[in-house]
Parts: sequence; C-alpha cells; structure tokens
Amino acid sequence: MTKRNIVHIEIPTNNAKASGEFYEKLFGWQIVRDEQMDYTMFEPQEGPGGGFSPIGENTKVSDVLIYISSDDIDADLEKAVTLGGAIVMAKDEIPNTGWFGIFKDPTGNAIGLYTSMNPDYNK
Repeated sequence: MTKRNIVHIEIPTNNAKASGEFYEKLFGWQIVRDEQMDYTMFEPQEGPGGGFSPIGENTKVSDVLIYISSDDIDADLEKAVTLGGAIVMAKDEIPNTGWFGIFKDPTGNAIGLYTSMNPDYNK
C-alpha cells in the first residue's frame, strides 16, 4: 500500500532555466533538464523533488502544486468528489514515467495524485 507521501512538487515559472539557477544557488538542488519532455526538474539531497511548470492560462505564479502517491488515482479522484472536492484533470499518462490526476479540495486548493510505472517508487 502507498504511504501517501508527497512525491513531486511543481513550482510555476516563466523561465525554467533562470528558476533552476536560482534554486540551485539558493538550496544546492541539482537541476536536470529533460529535453524530450521539455521539462526542467529539481532534485534536493533528501525529500521529494519536482519541476518547474510553465505559467499560463491554467497556472498562475502562486499555484505551487504538490503530488501525493496513489495506488488508485481513479478511486482517489472519485473519493475526493464524494468529500466535496472536484476533478480538475482525470487520470492521464506521463509517457515512460507514470500516471497523474488533479483534484481541487473543498477550499479550492489543487492537489495532484501520482502513480509511477516503477512499482518500487510507490512503496
């Protein structure tokens, strides 16, 4: 069973390269660019890593998004709805990586759910 840990954090930015340099200098995080996915990630020494999401129509500067590990994204999304939340994005695949979905809690906070294709990652 999944521990329900925070497994990924997304920080909005309009310049992933500059944001990566800032956090690398500030916290010593390793910055990794995935050209195939057009995505820049950060990896701290301990704890969850994450990436820099582009600011756009659906993402504002203050919209930091956390992802929680999930054994069953569809079931968790349905349960969130029954508890007063709302689905923002149904379960979708991240090629060669895993699956994710996003819901809003009753207050309006967006929370992501994530299941890795690597079964050891979810434990």
